[in-house]
Amino acid sequence: MAVPPIQRSPNAHSAGPTARVRSPWLLDSVLGLLIIVVLPLAMLAIPNTVSVVSGLLPDGFDKLALMRAHGLALPAMILTVPLAAVALRHVKVPHMLLGGLTVLALADVAGGFAGSTFLVATLRVLHGIGAGLLFPATLLAAWERSMALRAIWTGMLAFSLLTAQALALWPLDQVSDWKITLQPYPLLTGIALALAAVYFVVWLVQGQPPMPTPRAAERSRLLFASVPAVGISVVAISTASEEWGAGLVILLAVLAIVALLVMAFFGSREGRTLAYVMVAVGIVLLPSLAQVTYVEMRGLGGPGMTGLWIPFVVAGVLALASAIAVRLFAGARWLAPLGLLAMVIGLCSVRVLVPAADGLVLVIPFTLLAAGAAVALTSALSQAGIGAALFGLALCFPGVLAGYLLATGVQLMMLRGVTVAQQLVDRFVGTLHLWSLIGGFLVVAVIVLAELLSRRGAPADEDEAAELTGDDSAPSVSSPGVAGHSAYAESSGSSGSSTGVDVVAKVAGEGSGAEAAVPPVRSGRSERREPPMAVDAVEVPAQSTAGDEDRPTGAIPRVPVSPDAFGATDGNGASVEGVGEVTGPVPPVPPQAQSPEDTTP
Repeated sequence: MAVPPIQRSPNAHSAGPTARVRSPWLLDSVLGLLIIVVLPLAMLAIPNTVSVVSGLLPDGFDKLALMRAHGLALPAMILTVPLAAVALRHVKVPHMLLGGLTVLALADVAGGFAGSTFLVATLRVLHGIGAGLLFPATLLAAWERSMALRAIWTGMLAFSLLTAQALALWPLDQVSDWKITLQPYPLLTGIALALAAVYFVVWLVQGQPPMPTPRAAERSRLLFASVPAVGISVVAISTASEEWGAGLVILLAVLAIVALLVMAFFGSREGRTLAYVMVAVGIVLLPSLAQVTYVEMRGLGGPGMTGLWIPFVVAGVLALASAIAVRLFAGARWLAPLGLLAMVIGLCSVRVLVPAADGLVLVIPFTLLAAGAAVALTSALSQAGIGAALFGLALCFPGVLAGYLLATGVQLMMLRGVTVAQQLVDRFVGTLHLWSLIGGFLVVAVIVLAELLSRRGAPADEDEAAELTGDDSAPSVSSPGVAGHSAYAESSGSSGSSTGVDVVAKVAGEGSGAEAAVPPVRSGRSERREPPMAVDAVEVPAQSTAGDEDRPTGAIPRVPVSPDAFGATDGNGASVEGVGEVTGPVPPVPPQAQSPEDTTP
């Protein structure tokens, strides 16, 4: 009996309707410009630069309390990022982008009227919240767009971490008002807000294309990631308030780093490498470059900010180009440790080349650090789903704060007992060299951990398997009449295509006992042995099949198969019929009602 063609369910590959973008190049262009402007602007909330202009503070200000208040932006940011990532399930990405930039703009405007430590603390918390909304929103916006956009995001993240301290210090040269620290680039904030408004309009006109969101298990991990973020924030605020000793600060910083690495291990298997890379980049890149920037100021014999802009621009362009090249042409898994290794070489070059009276020589360490971080982030991001990417991002900024804590502890230890100005300069440079050594060993340890532990752990659960394809549930295959036997088919790769499972069914006229063997199912880069799927025995006459439709069909094997598990039907959508041995993929035939021809009196 011929089986009619089966139409694939529209929900086989997606959980909801898909809007068609009329001019994707326009949306991608606006989004690319927005990412280039927004990420450095959001990263500017991290540096605490009020100590540079402490001489401009009016009488009555407690300078130490003001410095503590100014440092509240980073704790606020690291608490906002995981919560914002979870909230993206209910909030549209353009709305969150506009909201984050609006908060930054309001904080900039109010910064000109700051007249108390409490108001400064409030505005810095608003800066941290606004920046914390922008990072996950831009990542999610770039996720489903062109391949180059994700590379632009990772390249700009590396560049922003590289230049954040320098960009925060740039407007403070020969200023007359300390409030500039609360509004360093108001014009850039306005440009970013205008670009976000244009992106919102284009997004509306082009049909509001849907955005991916993290699955239930990933949302739980994101909320769990806020626990170490709270702990590290409390430690950082207490360190600034209680004036703890160097040994205690170093110990707490090391414990914070260990906690982040443990959290990275408990991420999803596919995103574990990305989590390790995010933690390493966060701990090393910005805290290292902050010290390099201070050492290269004119007061310490360096070229100053005017002599550093060429190395920063060259490093940023090469980091962006490296990220795009990795995303478009390579994307191999081995590029992630290679990028981290380039960062180690860059830290070694810092020990050799810094301090430098000529700023051009700093192109070498800046490029190695920025391009290495961009390559590692891009390669690791290409192996992860959106939930794992947001989880890694949620660990990056606690890593920045932990790196600052460790660098502060090392600095307190090195500057102990200093009384002479030249000795202070020498110890400050020695602190940078020691920190570069510590950071290099830390990155090497992360490379080893990522290689040893990224593939360990329990097999991917159904939620992780579904995440790779964008489907809400992992498809299952079951055989009627045989309880307890099922085969689960998972999807592989980030492209969303389903893997075919070859089912070899031995159908003979010897009675019952026909069996179907299911080979291992590959999901991404992992392999798992699946339980066998039972197929009802069937007797097929040995004679020719000519005229099959004119004679009783007898027992027809029913093999209900999920469309997601075995791929599309053949061109005619017909069932598999024949004699002897039938091999090859079985077309998806759902359970059918009993045929009248099958009824025997």
